[in-house]
This record gives sequence, structure tokens and C-alpha cells, in this order.
Amino acid sequence: MTKLLIIDDEESIRKVFKRFLVAEGYEVRVAEDGVEGIEIFREMRPDVVITDIVMPNKEGLETIGEMKKINPDARILAISGGGYNPAEIYLRNAQLLGADAILMKPFRVQSLIGEIKKLLGE
Repeated sequence: MTKLLIIDDEESIRKVFKRFLVAEGYEVRVAEDGVEGIEIFREMRPDVVITDIVMPNKEGLETIGEMKKINPDARILAISGGGYNPAEIYLRNAQLLGADAILMKPFRVQSLIGEIKKLLGE
């Protein structure tokens, strides 16, 4: 079964994504920030990581960089609705750090599923 890791500080987003992705047949784990996300990443070795950028404790850009050091082949989808800076800036930086795909919030769950399938080569 394909394993996904969702890292987002918004509980409602984690719950909605998990519900839809489990219904699509994926095994899904969630984390509320990059600290927890890295722990699960090391343990789970997910096929795809979906990470928000603006989060407390360890934000997404640092998380992406750390994951790529642990596993350069990690497939990462960065998501952001912006924060102090516009989402485009965060997402461009995420790509520079190794994110394989990006999505700007808000987006439809079908867009998320489509990006996951592309990353998996489906």
C-alpha cells in the first residue's frame, strides 16, 4: 500500500486530507509540524510527503531540506496559502530546496490526488 505523510499545523486540513486520501486507498499518517513530521518520516519512509510551509516549531522549508538530506529520493509536495510572504515565494523556495511539486492553498482535493499520482508515476 502506498504510504503518505501529511504535515500541516491546521488540524482541520490534516483531517480532511486524511479522510479523502484513505478513501483513495492510501495509508496515511499525519504530523502537526516539521519536528513530528521528521520523526514519522524516519520511521515510516513514506512514498510521498505533503507538507505545509508556514508552521510553528519547524517550518516546511527547513523540513523539506532535512528530509532531502535523509533521503534524496524523497518525493515531496509542498503546499502553502502564504503567510508573512505570498505563497508563490514560499513555494518557489520549496522547489529550490527539493520539493518535487507545489500546490497553492486553497485547492480542491482532486488537485491534491492528481499531484500525488503524478509523483508516484501513476
